[in-house]
Amino acid sequence: MRKLALRSLMAHKLRLALSGLAVVLGVAFVAGTLVFTDTLSRTFTALFESTTADVNVTAASAFDAQGPGMASGVLLPESLVDEVAGVDGVAAVAGYVQSEGVYVIGPDGKVVATGGAPGVGVGWNTDENLGMTLSDGRAPRADDEVVLDETTAEKTGYGVGDRVDVLTPGPRVEATVVGILRFGESGGLAGASLTAFEHTAAQELLARPGTVHGLSVEAADGLDDAVVAERIEEALGTGYDVTTRTEEVEAQKELLEGQLSFINIFLMVFAGVALFVGSFIILNTFAMLVAQRTRELALLRALGAGRGQVTRVVLAEALVLGFLGSTVGLFAGLGIASGLRAAFGTMGLTLDGGLVIQLTTVVASYVIGVLVTLAAAYRPARRAAKVAPVAALRDDQAMPERSLRHRAVGGSMLLLAGGAGLVAGLVQDDTTTAAALVGGGSLALLVAAIVLGPVLAGPFVRGVGAVLPRVYGPAGRLARDNALRNPRRSAATASALMVGATLVSAFSIIGASADESIGTTVDETLQADFIVSTSVGQPFSPAIAEEMRKIDGLSSVGVSRLASAQLDGEVSTFMAADEVTMAESMVLAMVDGEPTGGMLADTATAEDRGWEIGDIVQAVGVDGSERGITLVGTFEANPAVGPIVVPLEDVEQLGGDALDRWLFLEMADGADTGAVRDAAEAVLVDYPVVTVKDQAEFTQEQQAQVGQILMLINAMLVLSVLIAVLGIVNTLALSVMERTREVGLLRAVGMSRRQLRRAVRLEAVLIALFGATLGLVLGVAFGTSLVSVMEGQGISELAVPTVRLGGLVVIAGVVGVLAAVWPARRASRMPVLEAIATA
Repeated sequence: MRKLALRSLMAHKLRLALSGLAVVLGVAFVAGTLVFTDTLSRTFTALFESTTADVNVTAASAFDAQGPGMASGVLLPESLVDEVAGVDGVAAVAGYVQSEGVYVIGPDGKVVATGGAPGVGVGWNTDENLGMTLSDGRAPRADDEVVLDETTAEKTGYGVGDRVDVLTPGPRVEATVVGILRFGESGGLAGASLTAFEHTAAQELLARPGTVHGLSVEAADGLDDAVVAERIEEALGTGYDVTTRTEEVEAQKELLEGQLSFINIFLMVFAGVALFVGSFIILNTFAMLVAQRTRELALLRALGAGRGQVTRVVLAEALVLGFLGSTVGLFAGLGIASGLRAAFGTMGLTLDGGLVIQLTTVVASYVIGVLVTLAAAYRPARRAAKVAPVAALRDDQAMPERSLRHRAVGGSMLLLAGGAGLVAGLVQDDTTTAAALVGGGSLALLVAAIVLGPVLAGPFVRGVGAVLPRVYGPAGRLARDNALRNPRRSAATASALMVGATLVSAFSIIGASADESIGTTVDETLQADFIVSTSVGQPFSPAIAEEMRKIDGLSSVGVSRLASAQLDGEVSTFMAADEVTMAESMVLAMVDGEPTGGMLADTATAEDRGWEIGDIVQAVGVDGSERGITLVGTFEANPAVGPIVVPLEDVEQLGGDALDRWLFLEMADGADTGAVRDAAEAVLVDYPVVTVKDQAEFTQEQQAQVGQILMLINAMLVLSVLIAVLGIVNTLALSVMERTREVGLLRAVGMSRRQLRRAVRLEAVLIALFGATLGLVLGVAFGTSLVSVMEGQGISELAVPTVRLGGLVVIAGVVGVLAAVWPARRASRMPVLEAIATA
């Protein structure tokens, strides 16, 4: 039986290729995702391992504001270096200064793009444990000298001796490049840029004179890092975090995994979609193949093969197909991983070295590809086993078809369950629970549509296809009848496209609603004439606000920051705003109390934490400083400000970085708008990453950020549409093979090649329109329901892009035409006599 399965596959190589392509695409995306994320992890892990000292000493913060291994903002006195140097077992120790927000200005006057990766400034240190080695020039010795990393130097063309402008969290610095540094063994910084200053200059710019961010310690030869760390802890006492290289690297890796987990989840979701859609193609393919081989399988039964043997023949074919598809998919996944690496590289995340291929990736690729193929082929295999031996004696034997009654009952029950889930989600107050109910209900509706597909296909094809005979004559009638001949096949083919159409339409609604919500929120919340900020959310120097206040024509300049603190024992990240911002620039829908004079919280947060107007909330900063802040008001949830707003003067007493995020400029009465804007832009000449925008421009900037995410999502969803197109091509091609004799008879009685091609195309269009229409209905239900429950997450307005959704149906029709090109051409070129003679 194994030989029979292999011979059957090899006898139909084209059929094998069409069937296996669905497996290849699904597995390729899974393998590509796993390889890319492993490569991503390896890049950063190697960076951590090559740049972490044997022992690291930092100030203990009151809470972990930024995550393990990241600077807390609490500084150490540099005199601590001598104290640690005297500890037994310490071979060398150096204090380091490092801070983000340092960017090089290129020769074109623009900031050297990092694509979102940080721009880091450090104090030059000769300790190689910090990973910095000179590849050209010398170390900086004066305040106006810097060393650039190799990648930044290559991007800008700067070399030793060139003058360069550098942005820092404080002032803009003009300096001479005196050296080029290599960071770590590979020289890669994963897209970030690194600028090294002379040590005391770095303290002035990035910390405070006489302070450092931490100490890097080299253990003496033969001593375990843990032993040296323990001795340092004993010498220093409390108030310090002392970690070994292993502990620090593990902490960094744990943080990295948490930060990058969304990438893995995001990519794996779409890999799952690809496999889910591909399973319909495999199921449809094997169902048709079994139907075409009815007589062959019946002959096997007549020769004594049992039902189990026939089932195993079909499953053996599926096993071979799954193995071959997984093998090709694994290699194709390397190409996808390379493409992902290049795409993320353009956004600043540069991954150095080759791709990482782990055994788990190989195993997962084969397991997933083979299991999906076997699962999809199981039902057709069971049907094949039910072929009666007497069928071998008949020419018109068809596979037994079960009634659609069970599908109608089961699908209706799923439909009711899905509808109940959506309704329950819409009336649920808790956003997380509501989203889960809507997601579960939507999934139930999707499965219901798949189950009910054959039941719905008949009425749809009859209704939409009624116009085809009138417009296209016999070709239109033949197309309609062929689509009606096997509603299960038509529905299974359309299901692949339906899944893609559902997701595309749902995300189109979410995207349009997000755009509308951003515009509404900005209009209703911000009253400022101009907003000063960076497009990537980076903080900037408070000196900008001071300069803005000197501009004639401005009545006020409001300042807002992001800050972290423990509020009543719970770590919180919130907006810190001054009195001007809350009194003049922002409008909140107050539920109780006043918008100024103390801390504000939205009603949900106040209720969750048990806060009432007049309560004093105990705040603890990263440096351990404490302060009681009075809650003076509650407001309706507003995504523009977040759940909590704390007065800026209170936050300044809690430590942390004093860097602004947004400035709100109010025009004085009668001031010239153009002149004020020109003056504001003149202030920002020395800060190219900071821009001034009116409300419309600020709204567009926020919408563009959401649009980039949705564009990436829709680009990934194109994969499911491409697989759906493959499904239509596959089904039509096999359908033409199945109807070879019928095609020959049609040609013999006078049907032209053109009419035959048209019939195949129209059949494809009917199937595509059915899938797209069903997907559109489901997508609208899913998208509108999800928007309704996401009001507390910032999407408060529902917008249905009717033109875009209508275009989706038109595109589906075009997809049907394109998918039918090759099958239609193949059908029209069949030799008439050979087709008629086909058994």
